Amino acid sequence: MQFGSRTLDLAIPQVMGILNITPDSFSDGGELFSAGKLQLQAVIDRASAMVNAGATLLDIGGESTRPGAVPVSGQQEMDRVLPVLNALAARFDVVLSVDTSSALLIRESATAGAGLINDVRSLSEPGALAAAVLTGLPVCLMHMQGSPATMQQLPGYRDVVAEIIGFLRSRIEVCKSGGVSGLLIDPGFGFGKTLQHNLALLANLQALKVLDLPILVGMSRKRMLGDMTGKPEKARESAGIAAAVLAMQNGARIIRTHDVASMVDAAKVFHAVHSEQQRNRPGG
Repeated sequence: MQFGSRTLDLAIPQVMGILNITPDSFSDGGELFSAGKLQLQAVIDRASAMVNAGATLLDIGGESTRPGAVPVSGQQEMDRVLPVLNALAARFDVVLSVDTSSALLIRESATAGAGLINDVRSLSEPGALAAAVLTGLPVCLMHMQGSPATMQQLPGYRDVVAEIIGFLRSRIEVCKSGGVSGLLIDPGFGFGKTLQHNLALLANLQALKVLDLPILVGMSRKRMLGDMTGKPEKARESAGIAAAVLAMQNGARIIRTHDVASMVDAAKVFHAVHSEQQRNRPGG
């Protein structure tokens, strides 16, 4: 799949490193700040470590979407993201993804070197769809029930998997008819979902293959892992790897994670075994 000037083979699982340049993200908020100011060199150093560990995508987010998060202003998001995007584009040969719903930042990101727009609101904000079309970049559409501020207040579904597929199908149709050049999908683990919803989604992730688009998943350090293991955020790496391998078995091709090095190893093992299974199948 083409991501701006770069191409990734999504027949092979790819690892996306998370760069939260926010003071309030749920597990790493503020780590790249000092005295309330973003430290660009710290961001570059973390990005370098992720790239050296094997990340082929980096996802840059300037607005926290943790449960209960308060939206930031468009200018504040721009001020956080664009200097980082410019710095990383000049240094690293990887796909740079921008985690945003802002039409203005979508447009500016394309000229600053982004290769992917990763939108938790699925281009539903004013002007976002038109902006994405103008960039010519692919977009990842994510399912979320409600908004970050309200999404974990008693989320409910009759059939969580069917409703996620229905939502994504409707957004895919809107985006394709609007002229978006390429699409990926993210079922939105933890975004307006209880533990039981997340488990049902992970167990039945292969059902999303009916949409015939690459699947991106992000479960890294999330509460669902803590609910299952009893571990705090930064002690959930092993649980995140286990969940990601299950997701890869069920069709996920991009894994969004804080813990790049171990996830790259897990993806390599999965791909080697999966390739051997395919080779030994009749007609393989």
